Amino acid sequence: MVHPAADLQTSLAPREGGDGGLACGAAAAWIVRLERPLQEHDSGPLAGLTFAVKDNIDVAGIPTTAGCAAFAYEPDRHATVVRKLVNAGARVLGKTNLDQFACGLNGTRSPYGAVPNAFKPSYVSGGSSSGSAYVVATGQADFSLGTDTAGSGRVPAGLNNIVGFKPSKGLISTAGVVPAARSVDCVSIFARTVGLAARVLHTAMGYDAGDAYSRHIDLATKSFGATFRFGVPTMLPFFGDELSRAAFDESIERLCALGGTPVAIDFEPLAQAAALLYDSALVAERYAAIRTFFDSHEADVIEPVRSIIASGKRYSAGDVYEAQARLQSLAQRAAGMWAGIDVLLVPTAPTHYTIAQMQADPVALNRNLGAYTNFVNLLDYAAIAVPSAIRPDGLPFGVTLIAPCGSDWQLAELGQRFHHATGLTQGATGVPLPEPVAIEGLRAGATVKVAVVGAHLSGMPLNTQLTERHSTLVGAAHTAPHYRLFALPNTTPPKPGLLRVEAGTGAAIEIEVWEMPLEHYGSFVALIPAPLCIGTLALADGSHVQGFVCEPQALQGAQDITSSGGWRAYIASLRPA
Repeated sequence: MVHPAADLQTSLAPREGGDGGLACGAAAAWIVRLERPLQEHDSGPLAGLTFAVKDNIDVAGIPTTAGCAAFAYEPDRHATVVRKLVNAGARVLGKTNLDQFACGLNGTRSPYGAVPNAFKPSYVSGGSSSGSAYVVATGQADFSLGTDTAGSGRVPAGLNNIVGFKPSKGLISTAGVVPAARSVDCVSIFARTVGLAARVLHTAMGYDAGDAYSRHIDLATKSFGATFRFGVPTMLPFFGDELSRAAFDESIERLCALGGTPVAIDFEPLAQAAALLYDSALVAERYAAIRTFFDSHEADVIEPVRSIIASGKRYSAGDVYEAQARLQSLAQRAAGMWAGIDVLLVPTAPTHYTIAQMQADPVALNRNLGAYTNFVNLLDYAAIAVPSAIRPDGLPFGVTLIAPCGSDWQLAELGQRFHHATGLTQGATGVPLPEPVAIEGLRAGATVKVAVVGAHLSGMPLNTQLTERHSTLVGAAHTAPHYRLFALPNTTPPKPGLLRVEAGTGAAIEIEVWEMPLEHYGSFVALIPAPLCIGTLALADGSHVQGFVCEPQALQGAQDITSSGGWRAYIASLRPA
């Protein structure tokens, strides 16, 4: 597919400011903005939604620059992930700016301009997926695609008050994505809500034989539950930023209020793994990713990207194997922490920097922004960055929830609960958060089975007390033959009483078994009036469930209706023939 030149709103030429330096401002978020959004299908699960694409991901007919005009090429097909999204009805708005060759976490390393923070334009947006985060935070796109090798799908989310979902490696195909470090690259998703990010992931994911690193992943389908344990690093550098430190302390309290128990963990093996990404032979993979182009066009690569990629040339194959062995050793050390926790909580970024500060010290300050992100892909974890607070200085603070590969839906469910507990608005738009949604791919959390015998049966007057608590019908069943059923006098609506009796004096009574989310069980039990109560019922199949029983003293004057076999049959017998 080829788009007419008239559809390209912005120039592909690198931009300079009036003082000869890099341009910055809202316009720098886009490299190409289509005058007419690309739409290939008008129906599907994402119909009506718009999205932007980081410009290291192919969109057919639009040049892919990776932030370097000399590298640009025009693909004749979409990247696999883009194809899936447009097939689902989503519309492409254009291509967004990035730190060149996705090398950076700050958003200033681009000849197309420095992308500003959505809240304070003198501050960095975070990168490398800077433009993708900015256009979502400011409401220009419903969601966007980024990439994440060392944190590029999370740091910009944390600095702009949006959600950054970095899925398990290999869950979304990277076919049609310019590699940064192929073995650890991920396509990431930005959105203003966790619910939408999860919905996009559900559409985008899937094995792709055209991607050498794609894989089949057995995703967990049960949430962490009403109670869980979360790790908090004992070593927490904030580089002198006390506002971020205070905001993180508040995030710990919020997660506790959601049922979490904090557990101190040793962050040292994670920090050492993070350092390997650039300070060891592993950086050679950055060079290998664009080796052919770099060797003949090194002068077209801007600093400090040029120096970082060039540093990979000095390592031998033996050096790479040594670095891989070191990483594996650290992974073994880190694996032990998961025996004591369900999820790890870290700041998404420890601080904010101005664009001027970053450009004055681009390597050290960029490294600081990745203090809590660089290790995640190297150790094969999944992560979701969610907003946590707006600091007193007006800048956002976010946290990241991390868990082992395959935990994507679990992270989304907990991340959504956390995000909605903050009371924040969406990105920089000021729009309130919508109601939480069910996370696609995730079964309901902890549940309890409840047997009902009378007015709560399907079609009966009190059945709504079950359905409004999101209970689901398991099926009809019978009690063990140890019960008698009575019609209680003076009850509105009419109700039965179930009484366990001695063996040989009872009968099997028809019931229904419902499955109720555990979080709603307490409020349901609180509605049950005396003399009814909840007890344990024995079923005909030998199992036991919670269910309605009656206090014996309440049965004086009650009609024994055991012979009817159940409440539904008894009610039917009262109707005129």
